[in-house]
Amino acid sequence: MTDNSRAALLMILGMALFAVEDLFLKLLSAHLPVPQMLAMFGALGALIFTALLRRRGLRFWTRALMMPAVILRTLGELIGGFCFVAALAMTDLSSTSAILQTLPLALVMGGAVFLGEPVGWRRWLSVLLGFVGVLMILRPGTEAFQPASLLAVVGVAGLAMRDLITRLVPAHVPSDQLSAAAYAMFVPGGVLLTLLGGQGLVIPAAAQTGQLLGAVLIGAAGYAAMLASTRIGQVSVIAPFRYLRLVFALILAALVLGERPDGWTLAGAGVIAVAGAYAMWREAVLGRRKRRPADSVVRPGE
Repeated sequence: MTDNSRAALLMILGMALFAVEDLFLKLLSAHLPVPQMLAMFGALGALIFTALLRRRGLRFWTRALMMPAVILRTLGELIGGFCFVAALAMTDLSSTSAILQTLPLALVMGGAVFLGEPVGWRRWLSVLLGFVGVLMILRPGTEAFQPASLLAVVGVAGLAMRDLITRLVPAHVPSDQLSAAAYAMFVPGGVLLTLLGGQGLVIPAAAQTGQLLGAVLIGAAGYAAMLASTRIGQVSVIAPFRYLRLVFALILAALVLGERPDGWTLAGAGVIAVAGAYAMWREAVLGRRKRRPADSVVRPGE
């Protein structure tokens, strides 16, 4: 197998694992308050990434965590995580997963608006089509509109903020440290929201404890598979496979939760997937062209 073939298989595996993680969070939300669930999820995730740091001989707490870019990145993670899981709790897994797939399009738009990155008309068109797909799922002004679905849109904005600001974080700050800090901040955030909401703590049963551990471990495995994929494969080849997360989510939602998305939701999800995959592929191709020497010869088929 070529490196690109292995990378594609790893990306497919990663997306399948992320879909299972979302399913576990959806199942947990029926038994645990969202703030408490995220506080517990954050504590376990922080322990995993702190252990990875210690394995490399690095510390969790350094002055790097007080950098403005790191603080803003963590804030974006908090907004994105809380809103996405709240949307999962109150709406269908299929529609929430579809809206989440607009994240690459939000990054294209955010990069152009806030970072001054050049964006051609093709990618602007893909952004427009992607958000048309969101409107097809939300259908504001109709009986099908669920206001809670807007939480997923806010969640995408928070995650886009996280990813855009990550580009401004100095390269010497380890990725595991950023991840550990983001997970750790879910703990005080969840506790604060629990106190403000006046919700009591719920003791999870054995099944919920298993689902929580499964969500954390499967999510970490999905992250590892995705990271390995991006390290050995060409971005332009593996980028479209990210949208298989939506396919896996639709399958799990139907088989496990009994969801039956209507035609508008499926059509909107398809529009988002096509638009986002094209935007990611186009960005990868343009990046590859920029890395070529100016005097290189481009042969037919390249």
